[in-house]
Amino acid sequence: MSGDKTRAQRAAGRNRSSPEPWKKKVQFAIRRILLPLVGALGLAAASGCATRAVPDAAPVAPRAIEVASGVYMVQGSSGEVDLANQGRLGNAGFIVGDAGVIAIDSGTSYRHGQALLAEIARVTDKPVKLLLLTHARQEFIFGAAAFRERGIPVQMQRKASRLMTARCEGCLKTLNRVLGEEAMRGTVMFKPDTEFDATYESGLIGRPVRVLYYGHSSGPGDIAVLDGRTGVLFAGGLLDQRRIPDVQDGEIDGWRQALQALRGLPIRQVVPGHGPVASAALIDGVDRYLTQLESRLIELTRADAALSEVPDAAGLPEFKDWDQYQTIHRRNASIVFVRMERDLLVR
Repeated sequence: MSGDKTRAQRAAGRNRSSPEPWKKKVQFAIRRILLPLVGALGLAAASGCATRAVPDAAPVAPRAIEVASGVYMVQGSSGEVDLANQGRLGNAGFIVGDAGVIAIDSGTSYRHGQALLAEIARVTDKPVKLLLLTHARQEFIFGAAAFRERGIPVQMQRKASRLMTARCEGCLKTLNRVLGEEAMRGTVMFKPDTEFDATYESGLIGRPVRVLYYGHSSGPGDIAVLDGRTGVLFAGGLLDQRRIPDVQDGEIDGWRQALQALRGLPIRQVVPGHGPVASAALIDGVDRYLTQLESRLIELTRADAALSEVPDAAGLPEFKDWDQYQTIHRRNASIVFVRMERDLLVR
């Protein structure tokens, strides 16, 4: 409590001595760091909009892996969106029930959606009843066009749908520029066929599937999907395996509360948003990253660090070998720092 008073008093003192420069500094930082989060701008890291290309390489469509009985995963690659991986970064998957199939996430393009449908058809002749999109990031949503073309309904949480509408047109333009029109042919913006607001349990495919929503966590409207028969969790944006969690759309307190809720579930395996299948211990790893990130940025805020110093000063050695440490982690540090400075200013 005394630490909070000290921070507030220091902020107030700075405002009294030179209010206009301080406000301009923070307002500029907020514009620079936070406005792209809700705008239709290209995002620099792989989890946002692609901005970087490399020489051509033949794309390889991965095969579906059976994680548990009737539960399948199609794994994406590491790194950022480029021509070699054709933007195939996020994991997708599907659950086969007695009466049909639910697909979960769909890839970066119409072609990825087609490939996922082909994998489903290779595994089962049961009809695909629904495509669930776990969150509004480009590597999870744009394959939906292939599903809608076949009359398969697409569903999102309402807030995730709004975020997609607000910014993903810009992402699609960037993907067309980076990957080329041929790779992105048939990929279009869309509206989900159905939206929902709260956690629910589905019996649509003849086996229990829980769709879990914990409020604003890794992003507004981010969900996870739990197969009741096997305990496999499709974690979407909530959990990545050895990849830096991206806080640009997230609220850290809400995210950590969601992770605590997941600990109370009978989870046996996790299909993360990025990376290979993991155990439920993955929850603790992501929680440690968020906790250490926040703690380090509190230290830097109290030390009156400059924004320009933050990315280099916010190192977290435990996570230096995780994918996107040099990109997403540095951006995370800047975003959290600006949010903390903003909070000091408005007290």
